Amino acid sequence: MPEQVVTVAGGVIVGILLFVLIGITAYLLWKKLCLIYPYEELPDPVKTPPVNAILQDQSPSEIQPKSTRSKSVPFIIPPTLHGRDWINLTNEEQIQEDSNSCMTPQSGPRSSFHSLAGAYTVGTVNPKLYKFPEDKSETDFPEGNIGRLWFSIEYKQASERLLISLIKARKLQPPSDSCSPFVKIYLLPDERCYLQSKIKRKTLNPQFDENFVFQVSSKTLLQRTLKFLVYHVDKQKHHHLLGRVIFPLKNETLTDDSKVVVWRDLEKENLETPSEHGDIQFSLSYNDYLGRLTVVVLRARGLKLQDESRAVSVYVKVSLMNHNKLVRSKKTAAVLGSPNPEYNESFSFKANQTELDTASLSLSVLQNTEQKSHVLGRVVVGPYMYSRGKELEHWNEMISKPKELVKQWHALCYST
Repeated sequence: MPEQVVTVAGGVIVGILLFVLIGITAYLLWKKLCLIYPYEELPDPVKTPPVNAILQDQSPSEIQPKSTRSKSVPFIIPPTLHGRDWINLTNEEQIQEDSNSCMTPQSGPRSSFHSLAGAYTVGTVNPKLYKFPEDKSETDFPEGNIGRLWFSIEYKQASERLLISLIKARKLQPPSDSCSPFVKIYLLPDERCYLQSKIKRKTLNPQFDENFVFQVSSKTLLQRTLKFLVYHVDKQKHHHLLGRVIFPLKNETLTDDSKVVVWRDLEKENLETPSEHGDIQFSLSYNDYLGRLTVVVLRARGLKLQDESRAVSVYVKVSLMNHNKLVRSKKTAAVLGSPNPEYNESFSFKANQTELDTASLSLSVLQNTEQKSHVLGRVVVGPYMYSRGKELEHWNEMISKPKELVKQWHALCYST
């Protein structure tokens, strides 16, 4: 038993001595390393003169580039690179020869890049070239403008919800000195239901920042059209229409959870009473250089639908005729049954200038049902041998104003 105690005590003593020996050895090694790599005290920073003082020592031709530019930012060569070979370029710019492509700063305290003493300009940067383009949507208003409306649209695929954010309006033109505007929002072809914004008191530039939701299926989304009506409320609480914006949803690619911000100029509402069979509005343009006739079908109004009980669709068929012979026909997309459909579709036809005296355009409005299509009305525009009145005036104005879109309403005539 005593022998075991002695053995344990001896082992503990040997372990302590070994631990002390390792500690002393580590201390001596650390001391030696500190002597081999001593810290060098940094020299006092050189007092550098301001850049303005440096540039004043140079002649004006060295500071400013030869071309007339706005205030620019100079490039400075540090003194450590002054001994290298440089090639003179225009506008006081210089470039180093390829003798040493990898430039490393010299060692020692003198290689500090904080010192700009003796530096010279090698080039300039024009800050105006790196500015974002200015948004001119609130400043550039064409002559005769009656106002501008900003809004955003977003479609939620999972919940089939169309989110409308009414942002603002600018430069409204009220009938009186003061203006208290509000907006009604429709999702056509349904003209019975609408959403309405709050009234903004006494302002021509209202800021709305309001959100609205329409429930619409993804299958019929691209056949729908947004209509914004901007009203003014007077002191007698009468509503005066200031203008409208028509925005077919097929004009935009609506992906899930992506918001599209749009601005549109207000249009005046046409308050004329529709004709017996309805009216159609379209634009004509002829490019004499390309020999191309363009038709833009805009909208129709006051159509006499033959089947209003079911969800029918209405489309427009545009036909180019020559000597009463069909050259080519094109159709718009079908819009769900509405007496006032919106299209905004463009069609082009090849027609030489020599053929315009014998050519004509026929626009037919048709209604689709389960059994067949019914013609709701038709209008023909062309030279004297095919048309009279407004139709002839529209055709002649198109020819007299090449490459310019000429827009006009026309009364539909019923034909079997």
